[in-house]
Amino acid sequence: METITRRTFVKHSAVAAAVLPMVSSARVLGANDKILVGAMGVGGRGSFLASMFAKAPGAEVAWVCDADSRRLGPAAKAVETAQGRAPKQAQDFRRMLEDKAVDAVIVATPDHWHVPGAVMAFEAGKDVYVEKPMSHSLWEGRKMVEAARKHGRVAQVGMQTRSAAYAKKAAEVVASGRLGDIYLARVFNMMQHSPSKVGDQPVPPGVDYDLWSGPAAKSPQYLGYAWLNLSEYSCGPIPGDAVHQIDFARMLLGDPGAPKSVGAVGGIHHLRDGRDTPDTQLATYTYDKFILQFEAALWTPYMKKTPSEKRDKDLIPNWPFNGTRIELHGTKAFMYVGRHGDGWQLFDGNSQVVETMTGRQADREHIENFLACVRSRGKPVANEEQGHQSALLCHLANIACQLGGRTLAFDPQTETFPGAPEANQRLRRARYREPWNVLERV
Repeated sequence: METITRRTFVKHSAVAAAVLPMVSSARVLGANDKILVGAMGVGGRGSFLASMFAKAPGAEVAWVCDADSRRLGPAAKAVETAQGRAPKQAQDFRRMLEDKAVDAVIVATPDHWHVPGAVMAFEAGKDVYVEKPMSHSLWEGRKMVEAARKHGRVAQVGMQTRSAAYAKKAAEVVASGRLGDIYLARVFNMMQHSPSKVGDQPVPPGVDYDLWSGPAAKSPQYLGYAWLNLSEYSCGPIPGDAVHQIDFARMLLGDPGAPKSVGAVGGIHHLRDGRDTPDTQLATYTYDKFILQFEAALWTPYMKKTPSEKRDKDLIPNWPFNGTRIELHGTKAFMYVGRHGDGWQLFDGNSQVVETMTGRQADREHIENFLACVRSRGKPVANEEQGHQSALLCHLANIACQLGGRTLAFDPQTETFPGAPEANQRLRRARYREPWNVLERV
């Protein structure tokens, strides 16, 4: 097993970091060639995805990379168990990008690395499977779309409900007109989180904290998992989870583009643990033909996600207390829909259930869709534009909330707020740490 640390990379690499993104290593895949995959970020979700890719037909995980080197051994072992071959390990992901045999990269880092990591992979000739939310800011999302197109790369965002059979059927029912005209859709993200304070602790041995921080400011305190609650590194735990059902709602509504206005209120009411992202948030998005309403809270013990072990069983949630549901209000019928295998139910004008479909999770199908597109060069079901449009709604709500609950007009063509310079200033990160300001060259 080859273990490559950041020190080894700097010492032995023949390609400087500033030059690496300009070198494309894309290879032509033969019909019998395995798609070689590298993983950037192998925490809980990243390690799970690496194992899933390792099990996928026609794929092999060749690298696992993480700024926290303590994660490398367990992730590599899980991959080896899944595919019978151990991947290489590197603390610095740039070593993986140098490998011309690598076809695709999983980006499963904290939010602040999603787009910069993906863009560097595109520039190195790799296709990308990036976790949700796709971007840390609206501007970054558009840059990722531009970079994927510029370099001719395939991108899939980890909004896996799009690949589920029950989700596709629900979209067909909506498109058939059985609900009538849908003028109101409601999306919920309500559950109970625990406080997560930033600890005054030294950086643990084995963590390259400068590399972990990357384009974001380097916190004087080691963050651990508290990064999720801090806007420098995260969109916030509400949009970070809710983007799944926001994206599913967009899918059900025919994948509309951006709304023409957004209004949002929110704040920190219960989890006063040093976070600067809301634990309570309400948003209203106005489109030409319907209104999309979003409600979220992180302090409700009675509103819950369906436990993972129940998602692949023929069960329908207790809808009023399902914390991640979607409601579609039509002029003829009403529909409850759930993400990640929760299924759906259609109710008629007399409030009677007329159709039910249970569901299954679709991680495997989503990965297979991506791998098929790596071979065909087609567009995956959750491609970069879909990922951008769904994350965009999260960014709009955050900006309106930061400005004290204002309703803001939005121009979908320019992706700016007309006549609202204070809102436009929040469309992107104020500054990027060098040498990670890679998006300016897109």
